[in-house]
Amino acid sequence: MVGKGGDDLEFCFERLVMGGDGRGRMEAGVITEWKDIPMELLLRIVSLVDDRTVIMASGVCSGWRDAICLGLTHLSLSWCKNNMNNLVLSLAPKFTKLQALTLRQDKPQLEDSAVEMIANYFHDLQDLDLSKSFKLSDSSLYALALGCPNLIRLNISGCSAFSDAALAYVTGSCRKLKILNLCGCVKAASNRALQAIGQNCSQLQSLNLGWCEDVSDAGVMSLAYGCPDLRALDLCGCVRITDESVIALANRCLHLRSLGLYYCQNITDRAMYSLAQSRVKNKHEMWESMKSRYSEEGLMNLNISQCTALTPPAVQAVCDSFPALHTCPGRHSLIISGCLSLTSVHCACAVQAHRTASQLSHPAH
Repeated sequence: MVGKGGDDLEFCFERLVMGGDGRGRMEAGVITEWKDIPMELLLRIVSLVDDRTVIMASGVCSGWRDAICLGLTHLSLSWCKNNMNNLVLSLAPKFTKLQALTLRQDKPQLEDSAVEMIANYFHDLQDLDLSKSFKLSDSSLYALALGCPNLIRLNISGCSAFSDAALAYVTGSCRKLKILNLCGCVKAASNRALQAIGQNCSQLQSLNLGWCEDVSDAGVMSLAYGCPDLRALDLCGCVRITDESVIALANRCLHLRSLGLYYCQNITDRAMYSLAQSRVKNKHEMWESMKSRYSEEGLMNLNISQCTALTPPAVQAVCDSFPALHTCPGRHSLIISGCLSLTSVHCACAVQAHRTASQLSHPAH
């Protein structure tokens, strides 16, 4: 929801009720008081204002509260800089139809009691952002596993207190997960947890494992074999992984579009050639099934910054195999910062631009 503040409610009332909304004419004077607004119109009004104003509106009267509580499906409380925990405790019994809830914090406020309340009332929840909730313990994850089995997107980045046992338990209940952010979850994101994800979350499409230093090849290989529809995987700072992880991903995750290997300094040319060869191996099958989309398939983003063992021929092979990888200005999707030896690697359009510039500078006689 978007808006400028509490005054928006009065503005929207005047625009939609007193002046008409441009779709159906409403004569001034028919509806002159807030309590007379029909539910459908009320929900249209609150869709135009910010979430803080929606919460204020729900306290105007019982009719408004009931209408908003039944109609509200998406809510963000990230604007709340103090007492977010108490706010969640008071709102949870009201907004039982929520499907998406954002509780991102600048400073840790949420406690287990709030997440347990969410799990008790938000059984239709599909999207939950708990990032930077440093105060939460495993009790929160166990509660979510029991109360929110329909989760599709879960962001617990920075929740450093969660254990791998609790995360594994969540994956056993929330098997519809497609997007999972575990960046900075140094205790939760272990090989044991990744094995559970591979066993339970076959629909997973996006996973962020940034700076989870305990992750090794065993965990990534479990993902590759158990999550064949994986589209985006961030392994930045996972310093223990080797070429074996990339090879498994190249062979098993044929829909992979984004791969982050920043600071994975055990990655060598062998991993790059496996990515390039996976493109060649699947070329004929893909060409038959989606000829017009071939150039759009395969890797579209690859971050190999600080992977200092890589050489130009291997990285150029990957770049040549995947037309969507770019090194040209404004389209950087092959990130090679910190690898001074790779400055000679260029995408096809960068090479073409260089040729065009050369032809303009030296026209044929």
